[in-house]
Parts: sequence; structure tokens; C-alpha cells
Amino acid sequence: MKQLPLIDLLVILVYLAGMVLMGVYFSRKNKSTAQFTTASGSIPGWALGLSLYATFLSSNTFLGVPGKAFGGNWNAFVFSLSMPLAAVIAAKYFVPFYRRSGEVSAYTHLEHRFGPWARTYAMVCFILTQLARMGSIFFGVALALQALTGLDMKTIMIVTGLCIIVYTVLGGMEAVIWTEVLQGIVKTAGALIILGIILMDMKGGAGEIFRVGSADQKFSLGSFSMTDIGTSTFWVVLLYGFFINLNNFGMDQNYVQRYHAARSDRSAARSIWLCVYWYVPVSLAFFFIGTALYAYFQQHPEMMEAVRQQAAAERNVPAASLTPADYGDKVLPYFMVTKVPKGLVGLIIAAILSAAMSTISSGMNSSATVFLKDIYERYINPAPGPKTEMRVLYVATTVAGIAAIGFGMAMIGVKSVLDVWWELSGIFAGGMLGLFLLGMVSKARNVEAVLATVIGIVVILWMSLSKYFPDSLQHIKSPLHVHMVIVVGTLSIFLAGVALARLKRVKPEVSNI
Repeated sequence: MKQLPLIDLLVILVYLAGMVLMGVYFSRKNKSTAQFTTASGSIPGWALGLSLYATFLSSNTFLGVPGKAFGGNWNAFVFSLSMPLAAVIAAKYFVPFYRRSGEVSAYTHLEHRFGPWARTYAMVCFILTQLARMGSIFFGVALALQALTGLDMKTIMIVTGLCIIVYTVLGGMEAVIWTEVLQGIVKTAGALIILGIILMDMKGGAGEIFRVGSADQKFSLGSFSMTDIGTSTFWVVLLYGFFINLNNFGMDQNYVQRYHAARSDRSAARSIWLCVYWYVPVSLAFFFIGTALYAYFQQHPEMMEAVRQQAAAERNVPAASLTPADYGDKVLPYFMVTKVPKGLVGLIIAAILSAAMSTISSGMNSSATVFLKDIYERYINPAPGPKTEMRVLYVATTVAGIAAIGFGMAMIGVKSVLDVWWELSGIFAGGMLGLFLLGMVSKARNVEAVLATVIGIVVILWMSLSKYFPDSLQHIKSPLHVHMVIVVGTLSIFLAGVALARLKRVKPEVSNI
């Protein structure tokens, strides 16, 4: 096992202890369901904005984005460019809608609109999305910390998970938000420190990075062809990002709870834009880190070969068969192990931990809220007392954290954590968003919604499973890139529902749900 210097260990321990103590501090106020789920609507807009930013900037961004830029180009940055488009719609329509409804759960209105099945379907999709996201984040942080500490990945997930469970259970949403504010600052500082170390040690500085990156097409945003939807072009990623971000801002319980936690409608809407203003440039910095590492490793071929050999040994394949895209996720951790000076390693590990903890803690809290509102109170006990509600929230939060750790362990060995998360999120989110939009902007009734959802699920399954089709079924394989699953799945449900409603002579218009 690698032995971290004492000062780095102290930084990590102080950070972890600080997170737990914040949970203990806010536990004094955490005595009601409203406080646990929405902080009783007491959070200022700037804190909510930083909280949303911290949720977006997970360890998938911290580690996966540099890995993608190292092994490929900046095509995935188009996802960030799509955020303002989704933010316009969210701030104008979604925030007022949820604030006006007064429902903590994002899925209650679907029952009012289409019946219990719609609420349950969306809730199941959300929980699966959250488990996939939290699991991928646990895997990403364990991958990095294994390289830095030598600890077993499963051990890292368990220790990190226990810390997150403790402060999330104790402090509720208020602890989640204020720890995320701190975590957002820590992880941003960590990224800037890494970039500074690369630039200072790079022969030729930033100019050399731009020279190498330009020569090898590392700054490319992808093909601008509007007819090629079978590869990850600029337009494919833009569409994917728009629909995913629309789902995040409009259907994700993590965000809906924050809208209710705001002091006013205006504060809630401003928090979305503050998230965008922070995330877009910081995600750009992470892409630049990946390209900078690519140029740096060109100057240090022995480091490139060491990472390649490490990846080959883990997969039991010849090193010569691997390309930079196959081991991009391992490059940043290896650089930190070999090049980051003593004293700063602890801070960067704290930044990686904060990148994971912020998203996981909010995912645990929102999953527990959904379980209480959409499962327990809907199907088990419609009128629990305050003590029962809090007990259910505590247990559900703990179970969600343990399940996420299990998902993370199941992902050990995957090629790219960012690719895995993008694919799973597209599969689970497509059905939710399509049904939500159908309820928002059409007069489709229950029967049309059921038929449209079935059509959408069939389309999503066809696109998602096409890559596993045997040779005899290649002629019916989906020709679309996997990023198009959420786009086509959403549109299939929405357009099928609108078409069926028209057949019933119902004109689509804004409903009053």
C-alpha cells in the first residue's frame, strides 16, 4: 500500500470530519419532514446555485471528462453547451410549476394527470437513474483513490459511503446544500491546482499544449454533419445534452427539492442560471486538463507506457492492443501519484471526495424523499405521524446509500465511467421526460398516455439492446448512436401521445395540471 505523507492524511481526515460535523450541526434543526426534504424553504438563491453546480460537477466530471479529452477530443463538451438551452425552459416554466404545486415529490402531479401508474413508472425510472449515477460516482472516486492510496476499491467505497450516509441522515437537505457549497469550492480549487501543476511542469507551457492539441485534433467538437446520427457528432451530443439537462432541471427530484428549498420563485430560478454560469467554464477547464495531460504525456512517453501497462494488466490483454481511449480514466490519477507535490495530494483527494460526496448525498436525500412520498405514503401508510415519517426517511436514506455502494462495486472494470453513466442515464431518463412533457403540453388522457409510454419503452429497449443482437438480427439493429436513446425515447412517448390524442379529437394545449 502506498503511504501518504502525514500532512496529506491530515487534510483528508479534517475534510471528512468536517463533513460529518456539519451533519451533526444541522441535525439540531432536522426535526421535521419539511426540514429534512426542503430545509423548510430557507436557503438563499446563491447557495442553491452552488449546490446545483456541485451536483453537476461530480467525480464523473472530475475524472471522466479529462479521461475523455485525453483519449479523444472535446466532443463531450457540447453537453455543457446545451445547458443554457435547457435552463431557459426550466427557469421560465418548470420552477413556477413546481413552486405553485406545493408538492415535494416531482411525480405526484403525474398521478393527478394520468393515474397512479404514471407516478410509479416515473418514480421507478428516477430511482434506477439515481442508483446508476451514484454507483458510477462511487466507482470513479474509488478508481482515483486506489491509485493514490493503494487501498482496495471496495474498501474506499464503503468508507466514503458511510461518511456520506452519516452526514446526510443527520443533517437532511440543509446539510446537503451547505456541504455542497463547500464541496463546490473545494473541487474547483482542486481542478485549478492540477492545471497549474501541469502548466508549470510542461515544456513550452500552454503554447505547447495548443500546438499538440491542434495537431492531433484534440480540440474538435466532433463532426458537424447533420445526417450522421450513428456516431457522436456535435448535433448528437447537443441533442443528448439538451434532453438530459431538461430532464435534470424538470424531472429530477434532486433539483425539484431545491426549488422548494428556495426562499422565493425568483431565487429558485436564479439558482439554475448560477449553476450554468459556474459549470460551463469549469467543465471547459476539465477538458483542457485532459488535453494538457495528453500533451504532457507526449513529452514523457515513459508515463504513457506505464499507464498503458497498468491498464493492460488489469484487463489481461496485450498492452499494444490498447489506445489512449482505453485508459484515459487512469491518466489523471497516475499523474497525481507521480507529479503532485506533498501537501497538495491531500487537498486534491479532498476535492475528488467532494466531487463524489455532493452528488451522492443529494441523490440519497432525494431517493429517500421519493420513497416516503411516492411509495410509503402512497401504498403503505397514507397518514404516518411525524416520527414515523422521519424514521422512514432515515432508513430509506441509509438503504439508498448502501444500494449505491453495491452498484459502484458492480461497475469495477468498466472502460469509461463517463460513457457508462451517459448510456444508463439516457435509457432511464427517456421515459420520464416524454411522459412529463406529454402531461404538460397536451390534453392526452390516461389511455393515450399508457399506449404512448408502452411505445416509448419498446423503442428505448430496441435502441438500448441493439448492440447485443446476434448476426442474424443485424438488419433490425438501431442505426442511431446510443446518445440518441433519450432523444428518440422522449419524442416517441410525447409524439405518440399527441397523435393518439388528436385521433380522439383533442387539441393539444397547455394543461392546468
